[in-house]
Amino acid sequence: MKLINSIAISLAAASTMFIVGCANDSAKLISSEQLSYRNVSLNDEKDVTTPGVKYSTATAGTSKRIKRAFQDAPPMIPHSVEGMLPITKNNNQCITCHVDSAPYDKTIPSVPVSHFTNFRPGSKAISGANTSSENQANVSIKKLNHLYQGRFNCSQCHAPQATNVKLLTDNKFEPEYTSKDGAFKSSWDDTKYMEDIDTTK
Repeated sequence: MKLINSIAISLAAASTMFIVGCANDSAKLISSEQLSYRNVSLNDEKDVTTPGVKYSTATAGTSKRIKRAFQDAPPMIPHSVEGMLPITKNNNQCITCHVDSAPYDKTIPSVPVSHFTNFRPGSKAISGANTSSENQANVSIKKLNHLYQGRFNCSQCHAPQATNVKLLTDNKFEPEYTSKDGAFKSSWDDTKYMEDIDTTK
């Protein structure tokens, strides 16, 4: 009981000091403008304008590749995407170079084997119930000879890189690639399909 009383008294004293301290330091309160990275009010953004952002105008094949953020991260698009978007299942200009031409022109980054693989469990609805298994008993990984249609929307993961962005805070992250060419190449190959996946036989 003494312990509970001591805790209650300590909390009451701390609360009193906090309230008194806030009352005395009212002139030192931080404004909403100071809380914003943009130095504008957080309550009204009607006059807020975003800084103009420019993207690369280099045509495909003439731009400098951008290092991946980490091993196997989706690489950024270093060239202009003018006229290439939106990407649809039946109209995808990315595959013209990165799938069809890459085997013949080694300077073009090739789509990795993971994009030619169906990783979805082989399940079906029986009497209205789905046969999927939470313990991955029916995981079916199938290598295809064409781009898996779950991967057709390239811009879902890959995006152009703005060229004139001034960072508000410095990024001190430094990637450690697990392969010697990990900054520019996927480490996916046929041996990694089932690595670290616990399946039930």
